[in-house]
Amino acid sequence: MAPVPRLTLPDGTHVELPEGEPVGAVLAPDALAARVDGTLRDLSFVPAGDASVEPVAPGSDDALRILRHSTAHVLAQAVCRLQPGASYAIGPPIQDGFYYDFDLPVAIGEGDLPAIEAEMRTIVEDDQPFLREEVSREDAIARLEGQPFKREIIESIGSAEGEVATGDRVSLYRNDGWVDLCEGPHVPSTGRLGAFTLTSTAGAYWRGLETNPMLTRIYGSAWATQEDLEAHLSRLEEAEKRDHRRLGRELDLFSSPDELGPGLWIWHPRGGIFRKELEDWVRNLHVERGYDLIVTPHIARSVLWETSGHLEKYRENMYPPMEADTGDYYVKPMNCPFHVLVYKSQVRSYRDLPMRLSELGTIYRHEKAGTLHGLLRIRGGTQDDSHIICTPDQVIDEILAVFDLTLEIHRTFGFTDPVVELSTLPVAQSIVDADTAERATEALTLALEKSGLDYRVAEGEGAFYGPKVDFHFRDALGRLWQLTTVQCDFALPERFDMEYTGDDNQRHRPVMIHRAILGTLERFSAVLIEHYGGAFPLWLAPEQLRLVPVADRHVPNCEELAGTARASGLRVHVDETKETVGKKIRAAQLVKSPYVVVVGDRDLDAGTFTVRDRSGEEHQGVPFDRIVSTLAEEARTRALGQSAF
Repeated sequence: MAPVPRLTLPDGTHVELPEGEPVGAVLAPDALAARVDGTLRDLSFVPAGDASVEPVAPGSDDALRILRHSTAHVLAQAVCRLQPGASYAIGPPIQDGFYYDFDLPVAIGEGDLPAIEAEMRTIVEDDQPFLREEVSREDAIARLEGQPFKREIIESIGSAEGEVATGDRVSLYRNDGWVDLCEGPHVPSTGRLGAFTLTSTAGAYWRGLETNPMLTRIYGSAWATQEDLEAHLSRLEEAEKRDHRRLGRELDLFSSPDELGPGLWIWHPRGGIFRKELEDWVRNLHVERGYDLIVTPHIARSVLWETSGHLEKYRENMYPPMEADTGDYYVKPMNCPFHVLVYKSQVRSYRDLPMRLSELGTIYRHEKAGTLHGLLRIRGGTQDDSHIICTPDQVIDEILAVFDLTLEIHRTFGFTDPVVELSTLPVAQSIVDADTAERATEALTLALEKSGLDYRVAEGEGAFYGPKVDFHFRDALGRLWQLTTVQCDFALPERFDMEYTGDDNQRHRPVMIHRAILGTLERFSAVLIEHYGGAFPLWLAPEQLRLVPVADRHVPNCEELAGTARASGLRVHVDETKETVGKKIRAAQLVKSPYVVVVGDRDLDAGTFTVRDRSGEEHQGVPFDRIVSTLAEEARTRALGQSAF
């Protein structure tokens, strides 16, 4: 007789599980799933022996992922009921919700979502149990007959190990006869789903490849409670108001005409001022912190990219070569190899190190058309790219200095309390081997430990030059943005045979630290626009003060006042339109001008003015010289709030 499994619960107590009984038998009724020896399982899972078991309670991160995954299955089941010939591809949980991709006999749009959602609610009311089965790949293909995408997934699994496939077996889930290939886990039954709604449709290439069929993607959102869902929808409504593409048009900051091509943007005069202020501050700050400014070209011969490894590992993200009499040239997807050439332009000594090279360098990457999204995902952008070349003994201190500069820069914009992530084991596109990756991971880990920053580890998320540290910050709506990346690189110095003479008069190999604190300025600008809702702090605002003449005769007075303000470095606009004062104030509000001063006879006679700030609050009886000095100080200090007069 087999021994009875002994389960250890989170509070340290032990319970014996009757033979053949699932883990759900000993957990609280509200549990949605269980974590058994650290692995998420269905409540129907039957352990083979002793194990530690932790319930997955509603509202936890694990529970939300499981809820959303299960809701995606119900979405696919509902679509197949409504369109019997539908082929279903993949349906994962994502941040705040889920999606599922379909090849449909009859095209649908967002107007069809209410009917699909109604069918989903019928399935929920039926309270159908999710039943897991493990079958052979051959049986799975037979069970999923007529589903080419599922068949392709099963055939591509090979003998890979994992929950969806162990040896020659794969896992299926069925409810009410509807079957899907899935690793699970799921909620016990459809009646245990939380609050959900379908939000939108989109096109998506199968497996993200433009050569594959275009599928219909249906997005939805799912939460533990209706209150959580409504709060999320409210955030979405606010996010739509803050969408940088919308505000970019309304504030006349930038555009992407068809003539340019997808993923490429031009900045208008107002956006140009914003960019100049941001770029000047970044450059000056780096000079103050001991960085040297450099400038490199946008293209280079193929030999540079062969040496760096880009042509071998990164070619699919690069634009095709340009043929010339001296060989093929490529536009740069990264600035790093150019900075190496600056270092190698002279013989270097340990006394030259650390060398900190900084550039606002424009890069070009051939991102897939389906992934482009405003300024957030682009094909041509400018990075605040810096590379620190140092001795091995200097690496930790230099990384720590980068961490400090990162926190200082982001505090300026109101971003605090970062979520820090160490990404280990580089992706397939990386140029490093396992030993080199381990050295880099050790350096980054030691720096993180010394910094005192809390961090989490993301396995397998490393980048081209190896392991990395990412800083994520939350915006005004609580959304998390990855803004800063720091990499420790032993590979590029080796590939380019970079050397320095040590104090022992011998040749040594330096280490290279890659870091972009803002990322691309385009993407960072999009984040700022949405974070501030287009209402920039005074120092970044394209227009800082608007003067509104009551009548045409007051225009010369306004121009004189504007000259005084400009002499103190302020950016001033005089509204000379023939509109009423009310419409002029409304126009200032639409472009989110931080401060408005109306100029009329009584104001000029008194020598004092009423200042209206962006919130609509009015400050009366303020002398103009105090207005100028107050705004100049607000801009100089890069204050996040508006001044009190």
